[in-house]
Amino acid sequence: MVMATPRPPGHADPPAPRPALQAVRLEQLRPRHLRQVLAIEQAVYPRPWSSGLFLSELELVDSRRYHVAVARGPRRGLRPGAARVVGYGGVMVQVGEAHITTLAVDPAEHRRKVASRLLLRLLADARAMGAGAATLEVRAANAGAQRLYHAFGFAPVGVRPRYYAETGEDALIMWLHELQGPEVADRLAAQAARLDAPGGSSGAPDLPVPWVRGRVGLGDDR
Repeated sequence: MVMATPRPPGHADPPAPRPALQAVRLEQLRPRHLRQVLAIEQAVYPRPWSSGLFLSELELVDSRRYHVAVARGPRRGLRPGAARVVGYGGVMVQVGEAHITTLAVDPAEHRRKVASRLLLRLLADARAMGAGAATLEVRAANAGAQRLYHAFGFAPVGVRPRYYAETGEDALIMWLHELQGPEVADRLAAQAARLDAPGGSSGAPDLPVPWVRGRVGLGDDR
């Protein structure tokens, strides 16, 4: 008789892969999207951006690009069939370098390739604007986001201690170099080819994000 191996305390089975969200389109982020963007912002960040900050970023059209991911489906406060924002992201390009300023997804749609779609668009924008490298900061505790960025070729290069003042967390600094090169182009094409694959199909475990509210089917719904 084969005995089952006991699981360590606190260990949970990884969640099943989630189907990629279909019929998603990306649009330029405009003021009319901000009500839904701010609702997501407040659900996923301990210190959310204000509408004024978003509006000031949208005015910088020479150096910024912001997009929303839009899908169809029910959401409280929207009329039936209305478009709903399921994620958004932005990039700043200055002196030949791109900085991913924000990237967020509705917690109910995590692990459904929304962030991948947005990041592909932001890096395509950065390449079109002539950037030779891209950088971002990510919370040191957010291993799931780091895994996403690593899949796109970003690598950690350093830490900003206590960068996130509201929680005292460190920020991991990540860079993607040779943004205009063929290796990056091939990597982005490979990521684009995987957009219809189920989220989480790699078998990597989902990792809880303590400050995010409302994640669905991932073991920390609330």
